[in-house]
Amino acid sequence: MQSKPARLNAMTVDVEDYFHVSAFESVIKPSDWSTISPRVGDNTHRLIDLFNEHNIKATFFTLGWVAEHCPDVVKRIVDEGHELASHGSNHRRTTTMTREEVFEDIRVSKDKLEQASGKPLLGYRAPSFSINETNEWVFDILVELGFKYSSSTYPIEHDLYGVPDWPRFSHKRKEGIVEIPVPTVRKNEKNTGIGGGGYFRLYPYWLSKRRIEKYMGSTTEPYNFYFHPWEIDPKQPRVEGAPFKSKLRHYVNLHVMEKKLNMLIKDYEWSSMYETYKDVIDGK
Repeated sequence: MQSKPARLNAMTVDVEDYFHVSAFESVIKPSDWSTISPRVGDNTHRLIDLFNEHNIKATFFTLGWVAEHCPDVVKRIVDEGHELASHGSNHRRTTTMTREEVFEDIRVSKDKLEQASGKPLLGYRAPSFSINETNEWVFDILVELGFKYSSSTYPIEHDLYGVPDWPRFSHKRKEGIVEIPVPTVRKNEKNTGIGGGGYFRLYPYWLSKRRIEKYMGSTTEPYNFYFHPWEIDPKQPRVEGAPFKSKLRHYVNLHVMEKKLNMLIKDYEWSSMYETYKDVIDGK
């Protein structure tokens, strides 16, 4: 039997429900959320079961909203040895808020998650990777609130996020916090995303694996992967009235995501974000 490569990589989950996503924000408002039955709890429990089956640990970047509505999920994440981190309070992109609103959004999420789990948080991921050259002050807020690392940037061209010329690898920023970007590969002097999400669902697994192998062959940097609990839920309700492009991105290949995820888990070594990057996070 072929053994797994020795390199440790980070498995991460952005814990949000299907109705929280930025793709549907034009048709589903936060005021509608209380009228919708959550599915994020059951889906996240399924993921924890899957990770436990393969004996791997992951980082769960979790909304404060989830801590409030599904505290059992948050408690189970930490009770079973996974890392809990913040994804903000209500999945509002940081680019849509003032500095004061961002501070409160992140502070409240941290408080709710720490109260639900009984554990301090080290990491944060901005919804939709929404830190860019217009709001680098978010890093100052993270330092003020006691975070040690962020994974909030994706150095690609994208209509919702991305700063293509920002660093591709983990680094300590001038504010004092470590930033861990989503992985990319370079071709023709352009970055292409390989970190998960819609790209992973769209492409056949052999192609995703080839791109990951290219990344691993060109750097000693760990690889980190992200996805969402709703991506293993092909029976989720269909949202009416959303733009065609948004629906295409959200629903493509949901029915094969869990199978691909199983293959990915088996092919590489995985742990949490902190365990994978702890030397750079701790400054060693």
